[in-house]
Amino acid sequence: MAKVGVLLLNLGGPERIQDVGPFLYNLFADPEIIRLPNPALQKPLAWLISTLRAGKSQAAYRSIGGGSPLRRITEQQARELQSNLRQRGIEATSYVAMRYWHPFTESAVADIKADGVDEVVVLPLYPHFSISTSGSSFRELQRLRQADPGFARLPIRCIRSYYNDPGYIGAMAELIAKEIQACPDPSTAHVFFSAHGVPKSYVEEAGDPYQQEIEACAGLIMDRLEQQLGHRNPFTLAYQSRVGPVEWLKPYTDDALHELGEQGVKDLVVVPISFVSEHIETLEEIDIEYREIATESGITNFRRVPALDTTPSFIEGLANLVQHALEGPEVNLDQAAALPTKVKLYPQDKWAWGWNNSSEVWNGRLAMLGFSAFLLELLSGRGPLHSLGLL
Repeated sequence: MAKVGVLLLNLGGPERIQDVGPFLYNLFADPEIIRLPNPALQKPLAWLISTLRAGKSQAAYRSIGGGSPLRRITEQQARELQSNLRQRGIEATSYVAMRYWHPFTESAVADIKADGVDEVVVLPLYPHFSISTSGSSFRELQRLRQADPGFARLPIRCIRSYYNDPGYIGAMAELIAKEIQACPDPSTAHVFFSAHGVPKSYVEEAGDPYQQEIEACAGLIMDRLEQQLGHRNPFTLAYQSRVGPVEWLKPYTDDALHELGEQGVKDLVVVPISFVSEHIETLEEIDIEYREIATESGITNFRRVPALDTTPSFIEGLANLVQHALEGPEVNLDQAAALPTKVKLYPQDKWAWGWNNSSEVWNGRLAMLGFSAFLLELLSGRGPLHSLGLL
């Protein structure tokens, strides 16, 4: 019987306060997170952003106990998935590969090779594909295969996304239905999907299917809820966790909460749609920041649906995905990471006034010049900002 390695991909998170700065540096040093015209600026910019954001991020992690629970939860998901697959007669071993913190992808690959695995199924814990999540991890695996002939010889089957998988949809609807039914009038409770945002340019310029998959997923969940509950609840889809000055997918979660409060919504069932595990975006951003905004906006019953974590129906659905991947046609890393060909991300051959692709490119160039000047002054200890007492 073939030995199967199931490689679970996730973001990673700082487990201690002192890990926050290095974690942020790893995150922003990834060109799939911040795309720059000049790659030489990637690491200096990552250092600057991580240095400036570390204090605020550390305070956020302190508010949820001093670190992210993501590794603990992901490793528990891996154990339960492994057990489920072995009960089906599949000789499977699960491995966790975090993109920006321990255990890193390289470590997981080393364990796979040491265990003598015959083939690998790559399973992102991101139900919806995005350049900045699954795409980044797929490309990291491509890089490792190119550098390691032993790893390159291993057959790999990838699960690109599963936003429309019946098992995932059913597990989500199961948890959401419990919160809807706990409302005073379940039929009028407003379902509020909050997804992690991405820059608008990823979708419009690079062809990222993330928004399309999120929207389709929300619709499928609402259809399933209607079948289960016998009524169609009103719902909203919004995007959270925006970073930086560029435009991200809209509506933003905070703006949408204000609007629902103005409309008189009182019972709100908040769904972290793109998160399968509890971590900083659910425990701090939604449970603390957005709950406060909702309360200030007049929403009196703020019910947050828990993340899937190790919900049995979710683990069962993941096992089904792995089994289907083994039985079905092979999807390799190149196919899993592929994007449709669209316009260039940095179109230098056109210019137009206003807030558009060209202006964003030139704004980015000017920002990079300003950043370079700032970095030079920071390193040299001399310049106009020092003269003004700002540094």
